[in-house]
This record gives sequence, C-alpha cells and structure tokens, in this order.
Amino acid sequence: MSNRLLVPYDGSEPAKDALEYALEKFPDADVVALYVVPVPEGYSAVFRDPEERIPAADRARDHGRNILDEVVGLAADRGRDLDTEIVTGKPDHEIVDLAEKEAYDTIVIGSHGREGVSRILLGSVAENVVRRSPVPVTVVR
Repeated sequence: MSNRLLVPYDGSEPAKDALEYALEKFPDADVVALYVVPVPEGYSAVFRDPEERIPAADRARDHGRNILDEVVGLAADRGRDLDTEIVTGKPDHEIVDLAEKEAYDTIVIGSHGREGVSRILLGSVAENVVRRSPVPVTVVR
C-alpha cells in the first residue's frame, strides 16, 4: 500500500472523484491535495506588464487556497486529515516534479480538469502525468 499520495486538485468533478477515491482506497496513507496555479502561456504573456501579472497571480493563489480549504472540509467529513500545497507553473510538470522531489508513492489524478477533455478519454494534464511520472499513477474517471 502507498504511504504518501499526491492528489492534484483543481475543483473539478473528476478531481473530487480522485480525492474521494484516494481517501477511500488508501485509508492509512498520508494524502496531499495539490493546486497548481497555471502560468500564462503563449507569445502575448511575455509582453504583459509585470504590474498587471502580480495581482492576477495573487488572485489565482487565493482562488487555489479557497479550493483547497473546501477539500480539507471534505476530508474532515470522512474522518481524514489532509495536507495541501500550492505551486505555480505548468500543471503536468509541477505534479511530476513534486512527486519526484517529495518522494510520493503514488499520484491519484482525475481523468480531466476544468478545461475539459482535450483527448477522447484522457485530459492532456493527466496524460502527460501518466507518461512522465516516476511513480505509479491512478487515473480516476
């Protein structure tokens, strides 16, 4: 059985399903819910005024904290403790990097997030995590 689980959480229904699965199937594991504040991508992001980006980043982190506060309550309703973490970056890279650096045993991830399904069965973040992860990944649909 896994001792440390990383559950990426963005507030979507598949992420909630993944968290509930992790709490139910791994009753003795330490579970950490991770919110990744996505960085803007693309050519135009380079030219935005840095003063405009800082408040947006602060709002995004606050939004992440609010989402993670909800999951702490969800875990408490099930009699479980839950740690949370917020990082900034490209979600699939941050998930894989954190799993490797922090020695997680397993990643439990929803099949797709708020952005919908970019592929027929698996969202692009989940697919990239499965492909790149140094630890086992459970995808919950």
